[in-house]
Amino acid sequence: MDQDAPGLAMSRSLGDFIAHSVGVSQHPEVKRFELQAEDKFIIIASDGVWEFLTNEMIAKIVWPYYLENSPEQAGNAIVKEAAQKWRENDSVIDDITCVTIFLEVDHQIPTIKNVAYKKALIGSSTEFENAPPIDGK
Repeated sequence: MDQDAPGLAMSRSLGDFIAHSVGVSQHPEVKRFELQAEDKFIIIASDGVWEFLTNEMIAKIVWPYYLENSPEQAGNAIVKEAAQKWRENDSVIDDITCVTIFLEVDHQIPTIKNVAYKKALIGSSTEFENAPPIDGK
């Protein structure tokens, strides 16, 4: 069949026992990495992110946000840059999903500046040393 059509979204087929009839494996590809002391963050992203962004490009995007202890902003910056690269290089945009994890951040917890951050702390079971009081409590 020779037609110009979108491809199969493999990343959404994890564990799919029916899609194997069209060539999708229900067995995930798993890799194990030993973290090193110099590892600072982990980025888990869909193929829509990696299509036009290299590891080095991602590291340059994330680093300033790592220094500010802002993983959510780092993830948003990755998604924004990936979408921009898709617009520059293609007429469609693939799925763009990103999870950003910072490891062993040596910075103080930022001052509570907004409601979303307060809500995250209230819902968290993590104890933060020297954390500012929430709503004066």
